[in-house]
Amino acid sequence: MHFKKDEMVKYGTVLALVIAITIPFATDSMFILNLLVLMLIFIIFASAWNLLAFSGQGSLGHAAFFGIGAYASTLIAANSGMSPFITIFLGAAVAAFVGILIGLTCVRLKEWFLAMVTFGFAIIVQTLTVSVLAPITGGWDGIASSRLLSPSIPGYQLIEYYAVLLITIASVAAIWYIMKTRIGLAFLAIRENELEARAAGIDPVRYRLLAFALSAYLAGVAGALQIHHIGYLTPELYGVDNSFWPVTYVILGGLGTLAGPIVGTIALTIIWEGLKSTGLTFGRYVIVGVMLILAIIFLPRGLVSLPEQVQGWLKRRKRKEPPSGTG
Repeated sequence: MHFKKDEMVKYGTVLALVIAITIPFATDSMFILNLLVLMLIFIIFASAWNLLAFSGQGSLGHAAFFGIGAYASTLIAANSGMSPFITIFLGAAVAAFVGILIGLTCVRLKEWFLAMVTFGFAIIVQTLTVSVLAPITGGWDGIASSRLLSPSIPGYQLIEYYAVLLITIASVAAIWYIMKTRIGLAFLAIRENELEARAAGIDPVRYRLLAFALSAYLAGVAGALQIHHIGYLTPELYGVDNSFWPVTYVILGGLGTLAGPIVGTIALTIIWEGLKSTGLTFGRYVIVGVMLILAIIFLPRGLVSLPEQVQGWLKRRKRKEPPSGTG
């Protein structure tokens, strides 16, 4: 059976939503439910990084905005008494503001020069958190963060899962909407050819700065969600691994596609946890690294292109088969 790309996207979206809504009823394991919440959070984070890539920019330090959103939300909640469901978005606004400041200084840089600047910025932010800002951040010891929902609420884990799922759907839908507007078209034009974009009246600096702010905002939402879900915050949030995971998810799933971060995060989370259950430690990194290399070589457009690749392979095979009845 042959499906057109639009049909596959439609059916795939419906299937993903049905699975996401019903999967908590298929298990009573709190470990799996917690893993699903963290996976949804990293879908937001990976999508945030991918949004930046839509405009032709790269970041190797997105953990900075992930952490800033978490710290800002935690401190606002602690000092104001507001619900984390409100402070999450306020903390993300702080991350976006810092993103604009960073963007003002370096959006004119080429992709990987910008990536190195953001990498250095993440290290600087972590250093400031454990030194100058230690009196309010707790330094390396960290600080407690208010939970999304009180554990005293019956079924709070399930309610929390659906709350995070709703925020994830809203985040992905917002990115989809942005990419359908003139803003999204400007992002793509700048990524494909900056000179032609300028000739068409598009200001690359302005739109790159906007992409940086939007990406930092969503990264801040993800960071705040994770910390309010866990209930404790440490500077390890700024770690290099938190900067590289979204890059890995997006490249594996499909760079520059809406579904790429979702598919990549789900696939790699399942693989990672599966390898973890076998007792592997450092071997997991080797296996994931080899998988990523193979994906780049054989599936350069990521896992989202796999159905098309399979259909193309079946078509080629069908053309090579001799007609029935011939000998």
